[in-house]
Amino acid sequence: MQLNQNEAKKLAGRRAIEEFVRNGMRLGLGSGTTSHFFVRELAKHIADGLDVTCTATSRSTIDVAREVGITIMDPNEIGQLDLTIDGPDEIDRDFQMIKGGGACLLWEKIIAHASTRMITICDESKIVDRLGAFPLPVEVVQFAWKQTERMIARLLQGQGVEARIVRRTRDERPVVTDSGNFILDCHCQSIANAPLLETELNRIPGVVENGLFTREAAGMVVGCFDGTSHVRLRAEI
Repeated sequence: MQLNQNEAKKLAGRRAIEEFVRNGMRLGLGSGTTSHFFVRELAKHIADGLDVTCTATSRSTIDVAREVGITIMDPNEIGQLDLTIDGPDEIDRDFQMIKGGGACLLWEKIIAHASTRMITICDESKIVDRLGAFPLPVEVVQFAWKQTERMIARLLQGQGVEARIVRRTRDERPVVTDSGNFILDCHCQSIANAPLLETELNRIPGVVENGLFTREAAGMVVGCFDGTSHVRLRAEI
């Protein structure tokens, strides 16, 4: 059996529910196509009697959840989360990720850190030996964003990365995040020290958050194109 990418994503979502979701949990629902497949699968379990309380990492996920009958609670009201399930744009073998291809990275990181545990779900194409082929998103305030871009470029150069930086647009208009900010996509090709870069980017005035998630994932559930899936936990390293 050979699965396409979407089928492998669905497989990962189903396995994540089987392995990690339990009755009574407070769940964070991630963003992006893989997470949205997970939300649709979760709705089937809720319809069959699974009792969970959910919050979401983006307006797009809220829309998907409501479409399939999942009630979404305000994150200010839900308290400590038991588990967040979310997908990466890239993930290396040390569970370090790039996220933010859907421009939801700030909310995703807030919800991940509000959770006792975060589990990443993905198809096997998202696993890389080193981060950086996927452009690194950096969320910046609109005020003086070109000045912020200049400081980001200087920081990257200081770390040996000659990155092309592009303000993200859609239909020839700047992409504006759910929090009203711009996204600068940094085409780094390769990131040697992701934890250091994550910290240093967030020290720049004007940077709200960046798409490096180096500490959050406790494990990953991977859907493979051969129809199998597997779970890796950080403790197994």
